[in-house]
Amino acid sequence: MVLSRSVPAALAAALLVVLAGCSGGGSGGPAPDGRPPAASTSAAAAPETPRATVNEPATDAVAAPTPQKTATPRTEPATLSIPSIGLKDLRVVPYEGTTDDWPGTRIQNRGVAASPYGPKGGVGPGEVGNYLVTAHRISFGGPLRDLPSLKVGETVVVTSGGSVYEYEITGTRTTSFRSERSLAEQRAPVPGHPGERPTKAMITISTCATPEDNAAGNFWRDDRGNPEHRIDKIGVLRKGPTPDTA
Repeated sequence: MVLSRSVPAALAAALLVVLAGCSGGGSGGPAPDGRPPAASTSAAAAPETPRATVNEPATDAVAAPTPQKTATPRTEPATLSIPSIGLKDLRVVPYEGTTDDWPGTRIQNRGVAASPYGPKGGVGPGEVGNYLVTAHRISFGGPLRDLPSLKVGETVVVTSGGSVYEYEITGTRTTSFRSERSLAEQRAPVPGHPGERPTKAMITISTCATPEDNAAGNFWRDDRGNPEHRIDKIGVLRKGPTPDTA
């Protein structure tokens, strides 16, 4: 563009600035006075990039509690103490079964006592019914070696689940492994009385009568090595439960 010489120099300079701003070709260059060009206020704003939506959990949400299995006295391990014969804290392992079956025998072979529960077993410590506890007398440490000397009126202490149960010995029975009737009497809810409804919490502590059978010339054994007879001490709950503070 050629400007007329008649246009004053100041006006010509102003026209050049206006023409440069309208042409769009000089938008990246500096202004005549050396300052950087001002951002155009008429340009359309660039579209905003859409953001992905993230489903974040609420900060105040509470996780559902994990269901917990409720333990019962008959399924919790216990300890057995009989002060009069020097027995202290013999571990009693519960299992579902019946007295001196294979699972129970394997437990006893570890040198501890076994306590069967369920339809063919007994109950737990402190529960109404027959709490059955069996252990070896001769082999595997013989934890119940002195059980036959336990007398009527003496105390048996069972600790389980933080509670203490005290039983008083009320009698002695002899069980024959070769008699279904005798086994039924041992395992009955009321010891010695199959079919009778229990009203008390009772205990049967059982061990083998191997020395007595051998002395009588009775060397019969079952497939698990048990002699024919067992000696059972029967007791009734007199006190419990009380908190175990030991």
